[in-house]
Amino acid sequence: MSDIKTRELIELQPVDGVMTTTIQDALNSVKKVVLKAGVFMTGPLVVPSNTTLCFEKGSVLKFIDDFEAFPPVFTRWEGVKCWCMHPCLWVNNAENVTIEGEGTLDGSGQSWWVEARAKRLRDELRPTRPIERRLEALNPDYLEQPGGGGGRQTQFLRPPLLQIKNCKNVVVEGIFITNSPFWTVHPLFTENLTLRNLRIENPYDAPNTDGIDIESCKNVTVENCDVYVGDDGIALKSGSGIDGIRDGIPAEYVTIKGCTVKAAHGGAVIGSETAGGINNIYVEDCIFDGTDRGVRIKTRRTRGGLIHDLYFKNCTMKDNLCPFVINMYYRCGADNDLHLFSLDPCPVGEDTPEVYSVHLDSCKATGSLSSAGMIVGLPEKPIYDLSVVNCSFAVNNASDRRIDESDMYLGLPDPPSRGFRIRNAEAKLENLEVLCDGEKIIIEDNVKLV
Repeated sequence: MSDIKTRELIELQPVDGVMTTTIQDALNSVKKVVLKAGVFMTGPLVVPSNTTLCFEKGSVLKFIDDFEAFPPVFTRWEGVKCWCMHPCLWVNNAENVTIEGEGTLDGSGQSWWVEARAKRLRDELRPTRPIERRLEALNPDYLEQPGGGGGRQTQFLRPPLLQIKNCKNVVVEGIFITNSPFWTVHPLFTENLTLRNLRIENPYDAPNTDGIDIESCKNVTVENCDVYVGDDGIALKSGSGIDGIRDGIPAEYVTIKGCTVKAAHGGAVIGSETAGGINNIYVEDCIFDGTDRGVRIKTRRTRGGLIHDLYFKNCTMKDNLCPFVINMYYRCGADNDLHLFSLDPCPVGEDTPEVYSVHLDSCKATGSLSSAGMIVGLPEKPIYDLSVVNCSFAVNNASDRRIDESDMYLGLPDPPSRGFRIRNAEAKLENLEVLCDGEKIIIEDNVKLV
């Protein structure tokens, strides 16, 4: 269909029943679609080029929770290109798109979360539903594909609520985004994107419901967004394993400013899907309140990627498990493959991640429950050009949380205190205040302070 649209505007009123065809026809035919106040029930939708989708105050675009209504499409799922369920709202191969307003995008996630939890409790490791068997047939090598903990082995490959794939010049502004079946806002292979004044909420116990996952994108601004979700808050990713290495498309030139993240597993997060590289990330004037981690960089052997030029300035962290983490022994999705977590040097290959040029400036943490900080590189690829300047990290010494909850790792020995831990790294620590009982800065193997 041509992107040239002759009609300017359609205003849609909600009606009883599922409105997928009505809404999709409007998106395909006019430059601007306005959703009036009320609830619009729909199946998956696609927003084409040169379109504005406007949510008036009181409008709710609510997606049905029929798993079979989300047919297979080819995109990325947890960092690997494969067939998976159609995103709820999909901006695909488009440009000049705006999604804006004061209404709500609702993914009806409850049924998806219940099913994902039930599969884990049943230890169900094979596809069972019709849509899962369709995906199994389309993804014959799925058991060899790396996972991040979302359940790839079941092929219950839940849809993101909003995915923006292979796009240019997209703005998403103002709306409330909630109840995502899986990752909530997922820009992928996209350039020139602005996410502004968004409010994103999922229950803390909703599995894999990251707030914003910016994957293999360039020139992105995330500004004044509030995120309260059941996994990482605002994350940068670039593909996983050999598939991501082969694509070689980094996440780069991303600015995150004035955002607040609450309750998530991490506030500003790098990884763990790092294969294409992640660079030139600027995080400033953000608050990470009650998140498990504040600034979080996570990867491991086989993830690959050059991770560098990361800048975190004037960030405030409150009541985290650990406020600052670089963890190259990240365990999730590794299936307890213990050779990945050896403390001895391993051969360096294209799938060995490398972290360097990471800079924290004027960041402050209070009330940390597990530890003041954790910096752990690989013995064969130590972290270098790391600086922590004018920062203060204070621990809640009365906490009963275990130190090993600082991040999700395997293979590392227990540290002697809740202090700031450094291993396999070259670091500049200048005007760093660590407030905790016991050893404040824990220097382990292969550390150079400059």
